[in-house]
Amino acid sequence: MDLDTLFKLSYSMCIVSSKKNGNLNGCIVNTVAQITPEPPIIIASVNRCGLTCEYIESSKVFTVSILAEETPMSFIGHFGFCCGRDKRKFENVRYKIGQTGAPIVLDHTVAYIEAEVIQSIIIETHTLFIAKVIGCEILDNSRMPMTYSYYRDVKRGRTPKSAATYHEEKKKQEKQKTVKERDLKMKRYRCLLCSYIYDPQEGDPENGVEPGTPFEDLPDGWVCPDCGAEKTEFEAIEED
Repeated sequence: MDLDTLFKLSYSMCIVSSKKNGNLNGCIVNTVAQITPEPPIIIASVNRCGLTCEYIESSKVFTVSILAEETPMSFIGHFGFCCGRDKRKFENVRYKIGQTGAPIVLDHTVAYIEAEVIQSIIIETHTLFIAKVIGCEILDNSRMPMTYSYYRDVKRGRTPKSAATYHEEKKKQEKQKTVKERDLKMKRYRCLLCSYIYDPQEGDPENGVEPGTPFEDLPDGWVCPDCGAEKTEFEAIEED
């Protein structure tokens, strides 16, 4: 079975946000869809372990901010690869509070939807929130919404393990070690989310990584200084 087939099912890249006890949180979701026309009903699949899911279960409301194709990968990484339990995601982000009291992200947003949950279904790792649309607005008709296909194929984005569409990537066969192994270790690596480049010659002194440290020797807990992506979200840069 070729699970890459499922990547041909493409949806908009969105930030689903909610509230709880005065706190705000949101996460990247690429599985929001309309399921009935009148009244308009949508469905959103959210990871049960995430803070956003907890907030939606508590408040019974959420918003959907539909992102534009030009959205920086660092912005997607901020909402998609960082945990709201460790970071206040709405700091330094433009947003407004909607009629439900849930936040609507304004930065890089083409349009938004406000919804009230009418039913929820737990399926394995995710909760499906079925919700009635109580408000929606187009903010910028001149920009195209970013589809999941565009995110993967054009922006070369990755999918976190918490996403509904995640499946393990096919691993390339390991290359045989050669006498140039040390040179390979000293390759530069690019973050697939925000394009930050880790250069072993420079290291990351601000985060305790000395110059001359190969990428493979970085601590397990090291993350991208710009967007917080883990080491698994980096790829080696092929030098000419």
